[in-house]
Amino acid sequence: MQDQQFSWLNKEEYPFLSNYHLINSQQFHFIDEGSGDILLFVHGTPSWSFDFRNVIIRLRDSFRCIAIDHIGFGLSDKPEVYDYSTINHSKTLEKFVLDKDLRNITLIVHDFGGPIGMHFAMQHPDRIKKMVVLNSWMWSSIGDPAFIKLSKMLKSPLLPFLYLYLNFSPRFILPRSFGDHKPSKSILRQYSKPFANSSQRYGALAFARSLLLDQNWFESLWEKRFILSNKPILFVWGMKDPIITSDYLEKFGKGFTNTKIVKLPNCGHFPQEEQAEEVSNAIKEFLIA
Repeated sequence: MQDQQFSWLNKEEYPFLSNYHLINSQQFHFIDEGSGDILLFVHGTPSWSFDFRNVIIRLRDSFRCIAIDHIGFGLSDKPEVYDYSTINHSKTLEKFVLDKDLRNITLIVHDFGGPIGMHFAMQHPDRIKKMVVLNSWMWSSIGDPAFIKLSKMLKSPLLPFLYLYLNFSPRFILPRSFGDHKPSKSILRQYSKPFANSSQRYGALAFARSLLLDQNWFESLWEKRFILSNKPILFVWGMKDPIITSDYLEKFGKGFTNTKIVKLPNCGHFPQEEQAEEVSNAIKEFLIA
């Protein structure tokens, strides 16, 4: 597989050499830029390694920046029939790290990358040096009024139609998740184009279903957070996030003690897209401290 097959890809915005690793009989895409201590970037939905691009460009002179695309996302394979469960994404991340024998990792996670990355980190805490969390979670939302409202849509028989035929998540949810720094239409296309047709959208649909199916698993991660309690954690938070609000940050702050918090008042759900310079500076300061 080569980037040439992705005619929509803006190489000026994403000026990286693509790498592929075969996992579960699928081509797993990642970028590996720079040298030094390892920063491992794990994205959520409906995004891919593209959303970390401007942070990586700023940090690759000092660190080795590795950013993955989950199977079903970005430049990775997108089979129609596949185990797209959140747990399996975490197992895939684990296999990738073990195959590449990555150590002394600073794990940088966002959105669904949080539970995916944290679960991996709990399996291999010896490989984790520090962690950076951007607008994410790792506990059950059952009983949360916002989740109860959302679950009505998630239970709708129209959900597969919305995701598979309207490309609902990147076309409608993502553009409404930003704060004051809204990306251009050309940038937004880089988020929607990886899901070119209905057969390539099962990964995004599975993440939506995960919100209904995996609440107990999310809570189990929270109950095991003590495994990571000695790891320094940086929280960089977009305070105008309409999806994962500042209440999530407050809970993280109560659940972990060895923390540093950077709040971005005008930023929404994607700090790395909206305020890459501020995010990069916060990460660099955290890592050299």
